[in-house]
Amino acid sequence: MVGGGVFQQILRRKLNSQSLATPIRSWFSSKNAYVDAGSSGVRAFALLGAGVTGLLSFSTIASADEAEHGLACPDYPWPHDGILSSYDHASIRRGHQVYQQVCASCHSMSLISYRDLVGVAYTEEEAKAMAAEIEVVDGPNDEGEMFTRPGKLSDRLPQPYANESAARFANGGAYPPDLSLITKARHNGQNYVFALLTGYRDPPAGISIREGLHYNPYFPGGAIAMPKMLNDEAVEYEDGVPATEAQMGKDVVSFLSWAAEPEMEERKLMGFKWIFLLSLALLQAAYYRRLKWSVLKSRKLVLDVVN
Repeated sequence: MVGGGVFQQILRRKLNSQSLATPIRSWFSSKNAYVDAGSSGVRAFALLGAGVTGLLSFSTIASADEAEHGLACPDYPWPHDGILSSYDHASIRRGHQVYQQVCASCHSMSLISYRDLVGVAYTEEEAKAMAAEIEVVDGPNDEGEMFTRPGKLSDRLPQPYANESAARFANGGAYPPDLSLITKARHNGQNYVFALLTGYRDPPAGISIREGLHYNPYFPGGAIAMPKMLNDEAVEYEDGVPATEAQMGKDVVSFLSWAAEPEMEERKLMGFKWIFLLSLALLQAAYYRRLKWSVLKSRKLVLDVVN
């Protein structure tokens, strides 16, 4: 009886301790689950905030880069960009006409002579007649004095200003760049020049342009001193092509691309000739190698290990 009573007391104590530990354990597990859920929510919120912050900073950097370097210009399918493509010489002639009537009043092309236009856009007689229309200061003569004479094929295209100071004074402090190498001097040159010439528009809300400047999103900073120069029917083409703004922009960019790289067609032709000759040499070398090595590769060696 005594042993049975002792056993019952021990069993009752063990059951009481287990019943007390069970709710404590459940409370702690529910507490830990609540803490884990809360920390997971905090982590998700932190990741979301970091993502939003990164996106805003990226857009801010992109906006600042656009304001500093200008809007990225689109890529246009220029007909002379192909491996074996050549210039559109009719477009070069129209582009030279646009340059003469629109651009030459402010921009120079100091690296282009009238003789460079012969066979590209004009005949020799046309180029001579065009050069004779200008007056060139030459000399000194036998008396030691300077004189003026009609232009010749060897003369460069005329300069609109005598020097840089005169150019800045006439344009409110801005210096019109020389256009001889402009498509090489600017990043993505052809597309940039075309986008710049045709990209004038009204400034968006919140952007003010000071007097004397014009809004163009493709120009670094967005404010350019040159006004919009290309307007529909501003030039009357000799071949009757409609002189729209886009057509004049395309033609003058073709002319400027040729001026910056007049040897392009000759270089492409020479490269094609070299590739063709090297291909023939490669075929000959392959045949000669096969001819000489075929005997060595097809021979059979027999080793006489006895003798």
